[in-house]
Amino acid sequence: MPIATVNPATGELVTSYDPFGQDRIERLLAEADTAFRTYRTTPFSRRAEWLLRAADLLDEDRDTIARTMTVEMGKPVTAARAEAAKCAKAMRWYARNAERLLADEHPDPDDVHDSGASRALVRYRPLGVVLAVMPWNFPLWQVVRFAAPALMAGNVGLLKHASNVPQTALYLEDLFLRAGFPEGCFRTLLIGSGAVEAVLRDPRVAAATLTGSEPAGRSVASIAGDEVKKTVLELGGSDPYLVLPSADVAKAAATAVTARVQNNGQSCIAAKRFIVHADVYDAFAERFTAGMRELNVGDPLQEATDVGPLSSEQGRADLEELVDDAVRRGAAVLCGGGRPGSLGGGLENGWFYDPTVLAGITPDMRVHREETFGPVATLYRVADLDEAIRVANDTPFGLSSNAWTRDPAEKERCARDLEAGGVFFNGMTASHPALPFGGVKRSGYGRELAGHGIREFCNATTLWYGPEE
Repeated sequence: MPIATVNPATGELVTSYDPFGQDRIERLLAEADTAFRTYRTTPFSRRAEWLLRAADLLDEDRDTIARTMTVEMGKPVTAARAEAAKCAKAMRWYARNAERLLADEHPDPDDVHDSGASRALVRYRPLGVVLAVMPWNFPLWQVVRFAAPALMAGNVGLLKHASNVPQTALYLEDLFLRAGFPEGCFRTLLIGSGAVEAVLRDPRVAAATLTGSEPAGRSVASIAGDEVKKTVLELGGSDPYLVLPSADVAKAAATAVTARVQNNGQSCIAAKRFIVHADVYDAFAERFTAGMRELNVGDPLQEATDVGPLSSEQGRADLEELVDDAVRRGAAVLCGGGRPGSLGGGLENGWFYDPTVLAGITPDMRVHREETFGPVATLYRVADLDEAIRVANDTPFGLSSNAWTRDPAEKERCARDLEAGGVFFNGMTASHPALPFGGVKRSGYGRELAGHGIREFCNATTLWYGPEE
C-alpha cells in the first residue's frame, strides 16, 4: 500500500511513495549501525555544532515546512510555524545543555571508600540505534523532542513516521544531513506499521520510543519486551481541567478554549474534561461555550483560521461516534455537535468538525472513558474539591492535568492527588525542553525532554577503580 499525503482540508491526494523494500531497509539498518560506532566517540562540541546548524536551517525553512505540515495533517499554518520555531528552540537548548546533563556523577567519597574503591563514578554512554515510531499530530515536534537529546547523547536514530506525513519525515532526514551530521546518524524509514516488528527485533536496534495510540504502544512494548529492549512510550491522554471557586473564571475560560482546540483538538496533552465547581460552573460554562462557538473553522492555510480539519476521515468518524453515543445517553450539546455548514473554497470534502461542548456527562457514556481526539470538550459540574479530584482521576489515562485556583491548600492537594505526569496551575499544559514530559497509567512510561529524557537512552555505567589505582 502506498504511503501517501492526502490533504485533509480537501480530501485530495497530494503525493505518494512506495514503501521501502527489504533491501533498502537492510541498507539503512547497516548504515545506522556503522554510523553509531564512530559517531558515539564524537565530542559534545561537535554534536552541538551540528545541532545548532540544524536549528538555523529549520528557522530558514520555517514557512516552507509549516505549509508542508498543514497540507499533510491539517493544523493551522500559524500553529505549524510555531511548531517549527519550538523545534529550533529545543535543538538549541540541548546543544547548550547536553554535556552538563550527561556529566560524570561522583558519589560521596565516604561511600566510594566504603565500596573498596580508590575512586568510583557513573558515566552516561549511548545505547546505539534507537527506533522512533512517531505520530502525525505534531510531525516535527514529536520527532525533534526525541532526536535532539538522542543525537546529543551519541545515539543514532531511525524514524518510522506516521504514513500520512511522509514529506515531513523525509524533510527531517534531509535537515540533519544538511546540518552536517554524518551519513546514517538519522534516517527515515518509509514503511507501514506491519514492517515495524522486524526492524524492532533486528539486533542492531538497541531501543525504541513511541508516541501514539494505546494499541500501538502495547504492540511495540510487547515486541521490545520479548527482545529485552528499552522503550519509552507516550500514549493517549484525557487531561482534566479543574476550575475551583477562587479561580479567575474569565481567564480560565479563555485559556480553556485554546487548551481544547490546539492542533484542531488533536493533541494528547490538550485539556479534554472540564471539571468545574458548582459555585462557578454557570459563569465558566457560558464564557467557555461562547469562546468555542466564536472560533473560525476553515482553510488551515489561511492566517485567520483557528480550527482546521481532522487529519483523516476515519478520525472524524471516530469523533462523531463518541459524540453521538453521549447524546443518545442524555448529554446536552451546548454548541457544535456536527459537521460545519458549507465552507466553500473547495473545502466541501474536507474532514472538518465543529468545536463542540457537551454537558451532563455520565460514567456510562463512552466519552467519559475514551479520549476525544478532536475539538470536543466535556463539562462536569462538581460539588467540591474531593469530587473534582475523583472525577479527574476516573480515567485510564494520566498524561497531564490543569488546576485553576488561588488557594495554596488546594494547589498542594492537587499536586499530591492528581494522577498525572504533570500538574499545571492557572495555565494550560505545554511541553518545554527543560521540563520532563510523560505520563502514568495508560498514558505510557518513561520521560522525554530535560535531563530525564536525554538519559532514557543512555547506559548509566558504573566505573569502579580498585585500591591499586
